[in-house]
Amino acid sequence: MKPTFKAVRASMLAAPLAIVAGMASAGGLSEPVATPAPVPVAPVPVAPVGTDWTGFYAGAQLGFGELEAELGGTDALDGDESGLLFGAHAGYLYDFGNIVLGGELDIDGSNIEPELAIADDTFELDTVTRAKLLLGYDAGRFLPYLTGGVAQARTSSSTDAVDGDDDGTFAGLGVKYLLSDTFMIGGEVLQHQFDDYVTDDLDVEALTGTLRASFRF
Repeated sequence: MKPTFKAVRASMLAAPLAIVAGMASAGGLSEPVATPAPVPVAPVPVAPVGTDWTGFYAGAQLGFGELEAELGGTDALDGDESGLLFGAHAGYLYDFGNIVLGGELDIDGSNIEPELAIADDTFELDTVTRAKLLLGYDAGRFLPYLTGGVAQARTSSSTDAVDGDDDGTFAGLGVKYLLSDTFMIGGEVLQHQFDDYVTDDLDVEALTGTLRASFRF
């Protein structure tokens, strides 16, 4: 009986060892594989999108103007020396990066009709035409700028005393704002000087301020 008991006990001990060996050969007891830690990836910087002001534009303006005139050092105007302005403009801008250069042509009509203090007559400002140069700073969707150039004023009167046109100069400042890629608004203030206008010793000054709207092409 003893040999049989020994054989049974040996079989009982061998069975678990065989199972463990089978699991080991199948990888059940293999050591876990270490997963490498993820390497952080630095975000790629996105370049800011700038505003390119380059291109043609055209639009209209509405504003206010005021006249002063002297003849030989004496005030030549009387009554209401201010009134409305309304007109159109067209121009071109070129964006160099921070600096924007441009040129523009515009024309204003007016209802400014003060009385002449030196005669029984009126001084009617019919139109002002300008050829401008613009120097601006690219501030994104804003474009503040300086401007100046030559202007031509055309006037009339009830007795033809100051009928005609004459050239002068102007300077001022303004700002443009892009509402979209195809439309912008802005404002502009200009000071004009016309020396010896139509006749000797008649000096005329005009201060204008306008709101402007333009389409870009």
